[in-house]
Amino acid sequence: MTEAGAESLAELLDERQHLLEIALCMFGSDTTADHVVQETYRRWYALDEKERAAIAVPRAWLTRTAGSICLELVADPDPDHVPGGRVTRAQPVPYPASHQAGYGREVLATHERVARRFAAACQAGDTEALREVLAADAIVVSDGGGKVRVAVRPTYGADAVARVVTALLIDQPGTEPAIGSVNGRTGLVLRRAGKAVAVVSVSVAGAEVTAVWIILNPDKLQRWH
Repeated sequence: MTEAGAESLAELLDERQHLLEIALCMFGSDTTADHVVQETYRRWYALDEKERAAIAVPRAWLTRTAGSICLELVADPDPDHVPGGRVTRAQPVPYPASHQAGYGREVLATHERVARRFAAACQAGDTEALREVLAADAIVVSDGGGKVRVAVRPTYGADAVARVVTALLIDQPGTEPAIGSVNGRTGLVLRRAGKAVAVVSVSVAGAEVTAVWIILNPDKLQRWH
């Protein structure tokens, strides 16, 4: 099971908010708090897979790390600097060229029909219907931009993709999924308290979804609010 499949979207959002609140209590600055959280997740992904797997409670590790970074910043009050390296904002992860090319080969009506089947399954919380619309070799890619703890590697296979999408997107308390236009094609936008928390687009071949692209990076979601 991937990291993305191990946590629900609500849990990931609550985890990020928890870390932000730690830094806000220390500094009272949204900008500094955001830097602390980004550096916390950077250190998480700097661990190798075995090291991350050995951490029984990731939230506890992240909390301790965020606290340590806050103490480092108290010693060096420049909010753009953390001892050992400068905090840098994650670069946007572009869609692979195959994603755009795949769209170009599909007939608009076909994509619309298949994407709506996928979105309807997510809205209904129907994991079986979701699995049926996925190609056997489907892939899911999630982009947290280093600001949400999601898997850094793609997940392959209809069953695995269905598990990840179910954990992240289906039956999330307080989250409202709605079919909407994503990059000019039919997709899914999830909102919580009026703000977008996830945007989903799909690649289609024939009558199946071949790839699911989930954007969780808060910076990329602002235009959907």
